[in-house]
Amino acid sequence: MVTENSKWEESIQIAADLCVKFEGLILKPYICPAGVATIGVGATFYQDGRKVTLQDPSITKDAAMDLLKFHLEQVFLPGVLRQCPILANEKSGRIAAILDFAFNAGTGRLQTSTLKRKINAQDWEGAKEQLMLWNKGGGKVLAGLTKRRVAECALLN
Repeated sequence: MVTENSKWEESIQIAADLCVKFEGLILKPYICPAGVATIGVGATFYQDGRKVTLQDPSITKDAAMDLLKFHLEQVFLPGVLRQCPILANEKSGRIAAILDFAFNAGTGRLQTSTLKRKINAQDWEGAKEQLMLWNKGGGKVLAGLTKRRVAECALLN
């Protein structure tokens, strides 16, 4: 888990706040739009690797936040830094923005994106333009995704 001395603590907290704002927080298991059992802030598995099931008990807000931070630190941060190693030396807001993007869209999408190339070239204006292209679901522009991308772009300044 994140420790007081973690180099990434601030970035993870900023990303966690964005995730909660845009994903929501549901303390009992539910089926997400992709048809997967989920709990907390979009978690499909627990820290011990067990998949979430609809039979699982509800969790507390603190447990949901711990689970979210686990996913951000242990799952998404390594993928983001592997794809965009330049971020290791960037300010926490930039890391947080791309962590939130990866949490939402997946590190696989980051891996094959022009966004990745713009980040690694430190072309922050180009990265903002690329982020704003990721606001569609089912081929339609979604207001919630547009707001999320605007919030991420603000952190790239």
